[in-house]
Amino acid sequence: MRKLVIGLLTLACLVAGTAAFAAVSGGLGTVAENVRGSVSAIAKLVTAAAYVIGMAFAVGAIIKFKAHKDNPTQIPIGTPVALLFVGAALIFVPTVFKVSGSTLFGEGATVGGVSGVTEIK
Repeated sequence: MRKLVIGLLTLACLVAGTAAFAAVSGGLGTVAENVRGSVSAIAKLVTAAAYVIGMAFAVGAIIKFKAHKDNPTQIPIGTPVALLFVGAALIFVPTVFKVSGSTLFGEGATVGGVSGVTEIK
């Protein structure tokens, strides 16, 4: 009896959730616009994360340089140098994306979207 009640409650929640989603959705265009907005937010998150992680790698490289100075036999010089290069690469990732987009698609390139055509910036 308990399994039957749980099954009916689950079915009722599924039907109510589906009806609510269908009422809010508004069609395929609205769904596509929501996806485009989410992708834009993800791109901004990746850019911010690249800056923050790049700075963390640069600070870590400075700390490793100090550790190498204190004890050169324990910390090889390649470790802080590698950290420094990785940090610099992560800091310049957003610039590389922008320049490569301009190189591949030109300055006045446009992108087709749900609401029309927009310019690549």
